[in-house]
Amino acid sequence: MTIEEMRQKTDEELKAELKTITESLFKLRFRKVTDVIEDPTQIKVFKKNIARVHTLLREREMKKAKEAAAAKKAAPAPAAVAKK
Repeated sequence: MTIEEMRQKTDEELKAELKTITESLFKLRFRKVTDVIEDPTQIKVFKKNIARVHTLLREREMKKAKEAAAAKKAAPAPAAVAKK
């Protein structure tokens, strides 16, 4: 899955994808210990995809926080009216 495809998904879909990838990685690691796996590079691919999902979720979290701070800063507080 490419990063462009991941960016089009919602937060809930990304969290579900993260859970699926994590479970797949666990199963692959378990098979690696108990048996021979066909493609050992899949472990690296799963790890990178997990990192991509975490990065996207964090980017979205930071964007929401930044927007909330900007909205809070833009709205003047009632006590901020100059008293002279």
